[in-house]
Amino acid sequence: MRVIFMGTPDYAQKILERLLHEADIDVVAVYTQPDKPVGRKKVMTPPEVKVLAEEKNIPVYQPNRLRDVEVVSELLRIECDYIVVAAYGQILPRAILDHAPCINLHASILPKYRGASPIQQVLLNDDKQTGVTAMLMEEGLDTGDILKIESMNVPKSMMVETLFEELTLVATNLTVDVLQNFETFQPEKQDENQATHCKKITKKDGEVNFESAYEVYNKYRAFTPWPGIFLESGMKLKKIELSDKCSLYKAGKILEINSDNIVVACAKGTLKIFTVQPSSKKEMSVISYINGKRLAVEDTFL
Repeated sequence: MRVIFMGTPDYAQKILERLLHEADIDVVAVYTQPDKPVGRKKVMTPPEVKVLAEEKNIPVYQPNRLRDVEVVSELLRIECDYIVVAAYGQILPRAILDHAPCINLHASILPKYRGASPIQQVLLNDDKQTGVTAMLMEEGLDTGDILKIESMNVPKSMMVETLFEELTLVATNLTVDVLQNFETFQPEKQDENQATHCKKITKKDGEVNFESAYEVYNKYRAFTPWPGIFLESGMKLKKIELSDKCSLYKAGKILEINSDNIVVACAKGTLKIFTVQPSSKKEMSVISYINGKRLAVEDTFL
């Protein structure tokens, strides 16, 4: 079968890599986002999907706007049986949706968590289960008919990078399954009454306070390494654990000083803090930090 693949980040790259290993799948073109400046030196860097496609001598297209007439016309000249979309980053116009069945791999159990940050949202809400949905695309955002859902459990201590890796593996297997067995699936409408949405994560979302230990810990799981979690002062909390999520305390008080961590009170619950990074300084152990500040039990942490 002939497939046009659309995707940009590592999640998409892993799916493309799996497709290239299937003898009955011929990836005839790859669409990905334009190269972007990265780092302090703003070095123009290609998406990982582009790098892989070029290694395999697959034609790569990087339109700024997929909706442009010339771009659409060019794509429609490429014969294909399916279009596979995984975190591409642009909306597909109707003409492309009509060109071939467009299959999207969305990292949530739809209709829950439509939008840009479903993996982080699972951890922010401390969900016990998530998954990947293969769906037929339409013009709405993640609103298409569901072909198949693969679910997985989410351990309480799982961090976003690990969850991302697990879901990527689920998505690679699901993509091949859906393509090879497409005719056997009966698309099902999503229940709009159950739909929820999640927004794009920004740097500001990482700011926390000592109101709820449970919420701080869930942000830590969802936002490490980026954008990280930090206090209003700019202090970054680099490694923490949830000690208690129910007890009531005076927020910010140091309750315990241990060999490699301190226990800090939130208005509700407590956190173990192991490493921190003060504003404009290097990461350090929290013990070194409090020793430098001469803080003791009952003092306010900051």
